[in-house]
Amino acid sequence: MPLTKTIFRQNCLDKIKNSPKHNRVYKNAKINFKLLKELKKFKNKKILFYTSLPFEANTAKSIKIMRRKYEIFVPFMEGESFKMVPFRLPLKKRKFGIYEAGNSLRKIKKIDVAIVPVVGVDGNLQRVGFGKGMYDRFFAKLKKRPYTIFIQSEFCYTKEFICDDYDITCDLIITPRVEVQNKNMAINRK
Repeated sequence: MPLTKTIFRQNCLDKIKNSPKHNRVYKNAKINFKLLKELKKFKNKKILFYTSLPFEANTAKSIKIMRRKYEIFVPFMEGESFKMVPFRLPLKKRKFGIYEAGNSLRKIKKIDVAIVPVVGVDGNLQRVGFGKGMYDRFFAKLKKRPYTIFIQSEFCYTKEFICDDYDITCDLIITPRVEVQNKNMAINRK
């Protein structure tokens, strides 16, 4: 039976949810260290982060550090997609159990960097998410594609090309053990 996006997504979710919980703090620390190192290459930029679900890589430490010098935005769910709102506390639990900052009347049209959670990645380094298509619809509305970093708590990758044309791709994937750059599709295990 050929591998489909639905089967791959479920395999990745099983891998993520069944990973040992005792070393999540260590994994999150490694991811935040790598992410901060990458983000410091950018000067005076607008960055879209995500607020993590319990089984996703937690980027709260990076947000806390980066918001001192950068404009930080997070998704605010609207219909079948989201808009960007400035990161500010307190966050409130909303749709799908996601914590969001309050709504904003600001119309943010451009970001320089997007930090995106992924469930898995295919051979084109395209995102396999949770199946709702929110990031795909959001990215389709942007005039200019930002530098995109995928974050995974567990590396889940297939060489197969299972994604659709509209699935977003990345410039870099960060996991606790692996970094993948899209330029040469080189996988570096660290």
